[in-house]
Amino acid sequence: MSHPSYRASARMLPARSRGVMALGFAAALFGALIAAPKPAAAAERVVPFAQAGDLRPGTLVISARQRALYYVLDNARAIRYPIAVPKRGKEWSGVAYVDGKHLRPDWAPPAVVKRDHPELPNLIPGGSPRNPMGVAALTLNRDQIAIHGTTQSMRRSIGSAASYGCIRMYNEDVADLYNRVSVGTQVVMVQ
Repeated sequence: MSHPSYRASARMLPARSRGVMALGFAAALFGALIAAPKPAAAAERVVPFAQAGDLRPGTLVISARQRALYYVLDNARAIRYPIAVPKRGKEWSGVAYVDGKHLRPDWAPPAVVKRDHPELPNLIPGGSPRNPMGVAALTLNRDQIAIHGTTQSMRRSIGSAASYGCIRMYNEDVADLYNRVSVGTQVVMVQ
C-alpha cells in the first residue's frame, strides 16, 4: 500500500490549512536555524603556541591563569577558546583524558553543588535552557569533571573562575571542540 507524499497530502487540504501549515513549517525552520549553535570562527583563533612542540596534535591544554583552552594543531600552533575555570578551592591540575562525549546531556547536580544550592532540582533534562551543561559535554576521567557548554545566563562567567571543577565554554565553542576531539584525547590542566 502506498502512502501519499507530503506534497500530495498537503494539496488535499483546503487552501487556508495549507497556508497555516506552510507558516508553521517556516516558523519551525526559522526557529531551528536561530537555535542551532553557530560554528566558532576557529580559523580566526589560531594562535602561536610554544608549548605545542612537546604535545601531540589534538591534545587539549587548559590554562587556568589565561582562562583559555588550547586545541593543539601542530608543533607551533593551537586554536584558543575562552573559558571559565574552577573557582578557588576547586582547582585541579595535571593530566586527564576525555572518557565520554555527550550532546545535550541531562545534568544531575553533584552533592557539593546540591549542598551549596539546595533549590536545584535533582535532574535537569538535556536541552533545557536551565541545564548548565549546554549543548555538549566532554566528560573527563576525573570525578564529575567535564568540559561543557553553558546556559544563556551563565555566558558572562566565561573568562572567570566560577565552576566547581568543570571547564565552561560558550555553546558554539564546545560544539566546535566536540567535533574535533575523540574519546581518549589527552587533556592537560596547568595553573
